[in-house]
Amino acid sequence: MVLAADHPAPSMGPDAALAKLKTGNTRFVAAATSSGKPTRARRVATATSQHPFAVIVGCSDSRTPPEIIFDQNIGDLFVVRTAGEVVGDYELGSIEYAVEHLGARLIVVLGHARCGAVQAAIAGDDAPGHVGAIVRSIRPAVMAVHGQAGDPLVNSIKSNVDHVAGEIRQKAQLGALKADVRVVEGYYDFDTGKAWLDQR
Repeated sequence: MVLAADHPAPSMGPDAALAKLKTGNTRFVAAATSSGKPTRARRVATATSQHPFAVIVGCSDSRTPPEIIFDQNIGDLFVVRTAGEVVGDYELGSIEYAVEHLGARLIVVLGHARCGAVQAAIAGDDAPGHVGAIVRSIRPAVMAVHGQAGDPLVNSIKSNVDHVAGEIRQKAQLGALKADVRVVEGYYDFDTGKAWLDQR
């Protein structure tokens, strides 16, 4: 990754970026095929530079590719994915890079229905191998909603999204650009294809 000079202007303002994601998800829900499929022209146009309009911090689950869920193309989204959308130094650094050098001003933390990583964190505070580190990262969000009314898994998934978004707001080092960046929390439903984006 070569660090280019700071992007002179945002690729798109956060309000417009949020609206574009919502419109894209509406297309995804309703359309039989994606309108954002990559084309040779788009590949050529983005071969030497990129100006993504949003950062998506999502889960690695194979059913949750942001480019498809939001019906976007090559170069539109800067995607950071880990199981349970947990963030650490590498993920925060990736977010900072997208904001400071590529012009992104909207960050979406996208959780999803029936998340296996959150299910594992509900089951206990440890797991074999490096999965244990993921479970331990999610566990505080699970405990924060323990005993609340409603579905424990859904509550925990949304609590985890809230926790991750809070970490990004607190820990991402964005300098003077921080005031221009918006962090939005999202939840994706497998059954309907709908992604709810809650602006906070």
